[in-house]
Amino acid sequence: MNHASPRTVSIFGATGSVGTSTLDLVRLERDKYRILALTANSNAEELAKLAIEFDAEIAVIADSNQYEALKNLLTGTKIEVAAGPERLVDAAALGADWTMAAIVGCAGLPPTLAALKCGKTVALANKEALVSAGALMMAQARAAGATLLPVDSEHNAIFQSLQGGRVDQVRKITLTASGGPFRTWSREQMASVTPEQAVAHPNWDMGAKISVDSATMMNKGLELIEAHHLFPVGLENIDILVHPQSVIHSMVEYKDRSTLAQLGSPDMRIPIASALAWPERMTTDCLPLDLAKIARLDFETPDHDRFPAIKLARDAIEAGGAVPAILNAANEIAVAAFLKEDVQFLEITEIVSRIIDSYSPPIPNELADIFGIDREARERTAAMIEDVRV
Repeated sequence: MNHASPRTVSIFGATGSVGTSTLDLVRLERDKYRILALTANSNAEELAKLAIEFDAEIAVIADSNQYEALKNLLTGTKIEVAAGPERLVDAAALGADWTMAAIVGCAGLPPTLAALKCGKTVALANKEALVSAGALMMAQARAAGATLLPVDSEHNAIFQSLQGGRVDQVRKITLTASGGPFRTWSREQMASVTPEQAVAHPNWDMGAKISVDSATMMNKGLELIEAHHLFPVGLENIDILVHPQSVIHSMVEYKDRSTLAQLGSPDMRIPIASALAWPERMTTDCLPLDLAKIARLDFETPDHDRFPAIKLARDAIEAGGAVPAILNAANEIAVAAFLKEDVQFLEITEIVSRIIDSYSPPIPNELADIFGIDREARERTAAMIEDVRV
């Protein structure tokens, strides 16, 4: 990168896996990046440590109860300290050249939209932002002239495979899926799955919620919704292919039948590096891809009978309006209940489906509408789960 001055970087969700992976990459080329803002949900100690190491201008903790702890930890430094959801938005509005949006859940929506309004580059690792408010997000990015770079390995693979090509030249996009830990299990076997089994992903090291989503394949359904917003080729032209080795991260087939794919080791730092250095490339210490050692790549069509979550997500996008936000919120509550052993594994998608069918709120037009839909869907799902347990 031939910048006259370092690129300013803000990381929302700095203490999570995506945030720490991003900072790992910044460490490799410290002279090229200047940290503007770092934020965390409630881990004041880790946030303070990172803010000091990277000489951040501001550290923001979402949990206001942690404000004093963070302030004490940063006493004697020049780092500004702030707390609360509103201050996350203020930090995003500072307009860093490059912002990593990695806050989990709908809490990530306001700061992500604020960052997009600045018209700079936003790297998106927050699924809920596009799933719940995709139309709103894309409209904001267009209006501000912002660049939205996907960080999810699948969407980043599509983005890389589209470089040098145009969306109107695309015939088909294929998202690959590992198939999760129960790829070969029958419905009968999956009926007795435990949380411990569901979070043991074969390829990726992920948090409990995302691991369960991978096990139900809801994760791929949510990614289908994201891809629909990011790459407007038409929902009917976006396919899902199970690929257990997780080496090919996604593919783009053009009109002339050329298919471009992005391959890489299952390391989130690879897609993050692609977004961080874009439009250039940076050197990383990630493991190289050893195809001879891998020796074979397998592919299969998803089984919608055993894994109905993909069809649920496709139907949600076709229905539009509030339905994708309801799907997302209901799934979060159902997964949390499964992790507490309040519902069974197969009940997760059944509950989500029943919630979607149970009511129909108005189409959301602004952020407040999205939050209202999200809140109501969570309440209805929690009540349904309570009824199931009684």
